[in-house]
Amino acid sequence: MSAKLGSAKILVVDDEPANCKLAIGILEPLGHQIGYATNGSDALVLAAADPPDVILLDIMMPDMNGYEVARSLKASPTTRGTSIVMITALDGAKERVAAFEAGADDFLSKPVDIDELRYRIKALIVAKAYQDQMRSQQQDLEHLVETKTRDLKIAREKIKASAVDTLYRLVAASEYKDSDTGGHIGRVSLYAGAIARKLGLDAAQVADIEVAAPMHDIGKLGIPDAILLKPGPLTQEEWIVMKQHSLIGAQILKGSEAAVIQLAEQIALTHHERWDGNGYPGGLRQNEIPLAGRIVAVADVFDALCSKRPYRDAYMYPFEQVFSVIQAGRGTQFDPAVVDALLAVQDDILTIHSKAHQ
Repeated sequence: MSAKLGSAKILVVDDEPANCKLAIGILEPLGHQIGYATNGSDALVLAAADPPDVILLDIMMPDMNGYEVARSLKASPTTRGTSIVMITALDGAKERVAAFEAGADDFLSKPVDIDELRYRIKALIVAKAYQDQMRSQQQDLEHLVETKTRDLKIAREKIKASAVDTLYRLVAASEYKDSDTGGHIGRVSLYAGAIARKLGLDAAQVADIEVAAPMHDIGKLGIPDAILLKPGPLTQEEWIVMKQHSLIGAQILKGSEAAVIQLAEQIALTHHERWDGNGYPGGLRQNEIPLAGRIVAVADVFDALCSKRPYRDAYMYPFEQVFSVIQAGRGTQFDPAVVDALLAVQDDILTIHSKAHQ
């Protein structure tokens, strides 16, 4: 219950019943609700069940002294805001310091002056009412901030989903001309996620890679159809043009403030780099290649070997052969750790492939 000016809930704690009755006789006519306890244990139970605004607390009691009771009250979130007035026959500076250290808000000496008690109680009620008001305003403000933050997060997620959806449609457009690779981007996304998860990346990182991976070949939008769809091997000149799709993809994705698009730019640029430094476009080697690029490199080649391509007559290689090819590239074309992760989740990879072709 919050303190209100003019009335308050007061708990009197004193092992002498006569003192409790005296305090009740003084304070009840003022409109306050008065409760009492004759020992510390009962006081804690009553305060926890129905927190008072003010507690008049005797120090010298047999089971728990007032210092112990005060410390327990201030340690509990339920009664931490209750004002405590220590009352004792002891009147030394040492006792006053001990009372305040235990959590007392005020201190009165016995015998208590009636007028002084009334004024002290009134002052504490005013302070408690102000504290309750401030606490309520703070809670309202925190709730407002929480609500606005949640609304902003939802709005950002919607914008992000819309942007990613647009990019996915753009990526799909780059593959629309080739019906054999129509599901390639989705499979690479799931393969990359399975590998990343096995490598120990956290859920947020895995999710980002799954979102960004499908954009790895977006640069193919800039490659002429005559080269992109050419049946059979490319000439050296055509291959030079084809390799530009990594740079084109990075250029398309460049400049975004969204972290997932920045990751997609990184993947588009580096997924054809090789562990031994003989890849393109930058000739990066080993850990110079970002991890996401190394993951998608393996996922991309795996799916390419399992799918029909214009330059290859066979519909797909047997899975055993595909895994063998990936294994053979361990430490030369591919990051050894990424290859090991792929091989460790073969069952998951085959399940993804099977569901994608149902």
